[in-house]
Amino acid sequence: MLRRLIYLAIITALTACSPDISDFNVVPFPTHISPKAGAFDLNESTAIVVADQSDQELAQLAAYAAELLELELGLPLPAQTTTTHPGTPNTIGLVLSEDATDNESYTIEATAEAVLVRAATHAGLFYGLQTLRQLPRSRADQPPGNSNGSDWYIPAVVIEDAPRFSYRGMHLDVGRHFFPVEFVKRYIDLIAMYKMNRFHWHLTEDQGWRIEIEKYPRLTEVGAYRKETILEQNFDPYVGDGIPYGGFYNKDEIREVVAHAKSRYVTVVPEIEMPGHSLGALAAYPELACTNGPFEVATVWGIHEDIYCPKEETFAFLEDVLTEVMEVFPGTYIHVGGDEAPKVRWEESTLAQEVMEREGLEDEHALQSYFIRRIESFLRARGRQLIGWDEILEGGLAPEATVMSWRGTAGGIEAAKQGHDVIMTPTSHVYFDYYQGNPDNEPLAIGGYTPLQEVYEFEPVPSELSPDEAQHILGAQGNVWTEYMKTTDYVEYMVFPRAIALSEVVWSPKEARDWDAFARRLQPQLEWLDHFAVNYRVPQVDGLESDRLTLDDRATIALTTLLPNATIRYTTDGSDPTVESTSYSQPQVLPVDENGVTITARAFLASGMSSPPSRARIRRTSLRVAEGIGDGQLESGLEYAYYETQVESIHDLSGLTPIRTGVTSDVQSEEVVRDEQFGTRFEGFLKVPESGVYSFYLTSDDGSSLIIGDETVVDNDGFHGLTEVSGQIALEAGYHPLTLLYFQAGGGKGLQLTVQAPGQEQQFDPQSWLYHMPGR
Repeated sequence: MLRRLIYLAIITALTACSPDISDFNVVPFPTHISPKAGAFDLNESTAIVVADQSDQELAQLAAYAAELLELELGLPLPAQTTTTHPGTPNTIGLVLSEDATDNESYTIEATAEAVLVRAATHAGLFYGLQTLRQLPRSRADQPPGNSNGSDWYIPAVVIEDAPRFSYRGMHLDVGRHFFPVEFVKRYIDLIAMYKMNRFHWHLTEDQGWRIEIEKYPRLTEVGAYRKETILEQNFDPYVGDGIPYGGFYNKDEIREVVAHAKSRYVTVVPEIEMPGHSLGALAAYPELACTNGPFEVATVWGIHEDIYCPKEETFAFLEDVLTEVMEVFPGTYIHVGGDEAPKVRWEESTLAQEVMEREGLEDEHALQSYFIRRIESFLRARGRQLIGWDEILEGGLAPEATVMSWRGTAGGIEAAKQGHDVIMTPTSHVYFDYYQGNPDNEPLAIGGYTPLQEVYEFEPVPSELSPDEAQHILGAQGNVWTEYMKTTDYVEYMVFPRAIALSEVVWSPKEARDWDAFARRLQPQLEWLDHFAVNYRVPQVDGLESDRLTLDDRATIALTTLLPNATIRYTTDGSDPTVESTSYSQPQVLPVDENGVTITARAFLASGMSSPPSRARIRRTSLRVAEGIGDGQLESGLEYAYYETQVESIHDLSGLTPIRTGVTSDVQSEEVVRDEQFGTRFEGFLKVPESGVYSFYLTSDDGSSLIIGDETVVDNDGFHGLTEVSGQIALEAGYHPLTLLYFQAGGGKGLQLTVQAPGQEQQFDPQSWLYHMPGR
């Protein structure tokens, strides 16, 4: 009996020591994790070993593993390529094995004796090491009595892992702002640590040509430099900073970056823009344009009408350029852009029109298709594959082109249905030049709104695709356009932690993704970035997303943060919190007088990093009186007016003559038949079921506005990607006049209205609340 009790006690103790899957703070989360009892203790005698002394790449991986673990633990673990066999006690062994099912898959087996990382390829081992570096734990975090003299340990576990997608990318635009080689290599290091395997390097632009081409020296002598840069967003009237700007990478520097990327199992995808975004080249070689010029390297952002002319001299030039590009970039993919190419110069060009007639092309979109097809044929003959932005679909897709779908997912869906490979990179989820929070509290950005959770919830495979069509979705990519990112610190602020969220989207199984679980695993990732002094963005304090209204003289504020070890501090005088400000621990009830009260909060980390401020003003209000309308006077639906025109603001819709009017059941009117350059006005009444303060959420791409009575409740005007803006109004039960304005200029469309009723937490579609008065 005593023996049985001792046995049960041992089993209970071992079970208690077995960690749960949720205890593993690994990002991206592995395919399978099987926790076991026990732990592998790390100490200064622990060695990282490989069996094959002749495999230099394996030895380099062992040295890399030692570097990572020393950075994390402070332990100088030796990397050995001796006869010590992996599996020997107190070793971490790296083993090339033929058992793996995928070239990038790996397994980790950690026991009390040893740790083994197995993979079929060196790349698989590299990804295994990215997981391994996240496994060690400190004994200081364990209950008393668990220590055996070792400060660090790895829980016993078996991990089997493989990527969901083959293409896992991050992009960097160096045309708008130029970044040194050392930063580019650091950027590659950071994305590789989260198992990204493609670096899309955007090298040519209207604002600067950044790659040395020996046959055309003026590309870098002239095209790499602009006389100045627009000051912030002073487009009209234009204001420049008066500071000459530029730079480029010579071929040795390019080779250095490519070699470094290879050592991190990252393939560099170069982008040479054509036929648009080419002013850098035209400034150097104006004979490549359809007009005489002269041209200068652009000083402002946006789309420029001067593009390459489809003449034979242009194709000879581009083939020469691409030949030199292929000499220094060994990867299969060559990106040729193809986006945002205005056709006005081609429409006015006798030469371009002659090419269209000669080739039997229907319009200028078909001419662009002809342009891209010629380049693709050139690349394909040399064993390379063309990638372009989704505009290359217009006029017909080149035979074997791969499409990057950026204007939403529609282009990717169309390409996949045609049997073409697709990389999803829509503005709605993975444009990291968009704001991460309230623009009033963030550094200047191009616009849009892509918070961390929006990135994490991105699904690259659209539901519209059949299983066979879905096989063409190779993966996804985060894009970093640098119009307003003048420094490396700002690039890091915009990229991290959003790139970490994307890494789990493209690596982990779809069914394993869970926002709450990811949020719990985020803080250790930020602590890892601290090792590299990365200027990441600390997630803001939640609970102050917008100004609030109250019908009372008191208001309750409830603040939260994604980071459990962060300290929230707040003020009520409008100033930004400091480490000396009041600490928040539980919901606070604050008095609200006739002037209102402004609450500002920030999250502070032990590292000294802090979040941007979150700020909201709470003010007292009164109910808007309902209209004296009976139920029988109204019918379901809103009246709409539909315009097909180019405008710059919702205010420009006033006074225009609609091409169509009618009644629609919701704001997603089926009468909107164009993707760009249109506007809509919806008018009617909102039926409010009970009196109280209502929150409205208006999401659009581009501008929109919600007006109730004569009050603008939500102002989401301007050019921007899919962006949600909210507002509040206190409404008496009954009917209230409603006007909703929307315009779409270009780059995708989208409009959605939701509401949150008093006392409810969820937003919902108010479609059943929308009415109009017949014959009004």
